[in-house]
Amino acid sequence: MTTSLHVRPDSSEYAAYYEPYVAGVPDGDVVDVLREGGRELMTALAAIPEERGGHRYAEGKWSIREVIGHLIDAERIFSYRALWIARGDATPLPGFEEKDFVRTAGSDARTLASLLAELRAVRESSVRLFQSLPEEAWTRRGVASGNGVSVRALVYIVAGHSAHHLRVLRERYGVGS
Repeated sequence: MTTSLHVRPDSSEYAAYYEPYVAGVPDGDVVDVLREGGRELMTALAAIPEERGGHRYAEGKWSIREVIGHLIDAERIFSYRALWIARGDATPLPGFEEKDFVRTAGSDARTLASLLAELRAVRESSVRLFQSLPEEAWTRRGVASGNGVSVRALVYIVAGHSAHHLRVLRERYGVGS
């Protein structure tokens, strides 16, 4: 039986700027993909020595700790949006300015270990939320950042967003290479 866990959202379910994230998620049970992506992310990040946490690949770019802080914030926000919409609340949700969040989060004052522990907890919470949703919740739609979005699209966005940043960490920061 095909369930919403196995159906990729179509482009009407999310804003066009999320397309790279959605497209980057492999086919299959998206909650399993989210869980496995979390394991891969944590394995790569756990190998980073503490002294590299402040590394930036270029002037003005986020440090490794700031990227992790961004992953935490973004996943919380996307998952909250999914919860809100899944529960049938039609109130539009605000956007967030990621650069402002990173600037004020204080991630560079934290240890990598504390950031990784928080990221692990956030991912576990996201997996449990998405596992718990009834079938009919997956196709519910709402508005976030002024754009229509479905619950199903939001789980793909969570999975694709973290995979995107893991690729950036590998390619530009030398993480896991």
